[in-house]
Amino acid sequence: MEAVLDELYTTPPSDFVARRETLVAAAKTAGRVDDARRIHAARRPTLAAWAANLLLRSQPEESRQFLELGRALREAYRALDAGGLKDLSAQRRRVVSALSRQAVQLARDAGHRLSEPVQQDLEATLRAVLADPDAADQWAGGRLINALTPPSEFTAQPSDRPGTRSRPEPPPPARASKDELAKRRRARQEQLARAQEAAEAAEAAEQRLREERARQADADAELQRARERTEQARRRMSAIEEQMQQAREECQRAENEQQEVEEHSRSAADALARAERVANETAQHLRHMTAGTT
Repeated sequence: MEAVLDELYTTPPSDFVARRETLVAAAKTAGRVDDARRIHAARRPTLAAWAANLLLRSQPEESRQFLELGRALREAYRALDAGGLKDLSAQRRRVVSALSRQAVQLARDAGHRLSEPVQQDLEATLRAVLADPDAADQWAGGRLINALTPPSEFTAQPSDRPGTRSRPEPPPPARASKDELAKRRRARQEQLARAQEAAEAAEAAEQRLREERARQADADAELQRARERTEQARRRMSAIEEQMQQAREECQRAENEQQEVEEHSRSAADALARAERVANETAQHLRHMTAGTT
């Protein structure tokens, strides 16, 4: 049942209702009334939500890394200074842009070109996934119905909050020991390092995708050239077959004419033979007559 719903939410919105009703009918035929009711309750996603679902299902490794990046960013956000936050924001924009382009290409491959407003909704959804753990959980389920809206600031992990967003960690008290300060500094550096690693992993995944698409484009071009060569060979073969057919027809006509001529020749030969027999018989008869008179 879960696999059926996962497949349904990666179905293009234009085909969603028809596919849903087909699945409902199949469940009813199999006697699974509760499943049919659950499938029928599924709501068609917007284009942006569908593209986000498609990205999650089509790129599971990149999506997992993106979710890990979100967790690392939310942890690092609470501890970084202004310079660190600036670097973090730049990384976030690069990763969101990279994954958004992947989702746009996946949608295009599935037959849907996303308009600029839809792409903006898609990017907003990905930003929300990075910034808000609730949004991350929704996207990880793979069944978004609407685009998500990012919060104005990063949100704390559920374990860190009863329902409020986190605020930057207050500065340590003046009496804090040097060891405590060093420990916090190392923690911030580790958090930033994890965020950077996740961002680099996402960028590397995008680079691999670009390379794979380039190889696919080369293969498609070679396939197209092979198809053109095949079509040219077929046309030449068709022309040769047509010439052979014409030659066969001409040969058949020549054979027919030859047969007719041969029949005429035989008829003429028979007529000549008959005429010669008659002439001989007539000549013999005349000789007998002449001999008798003499």
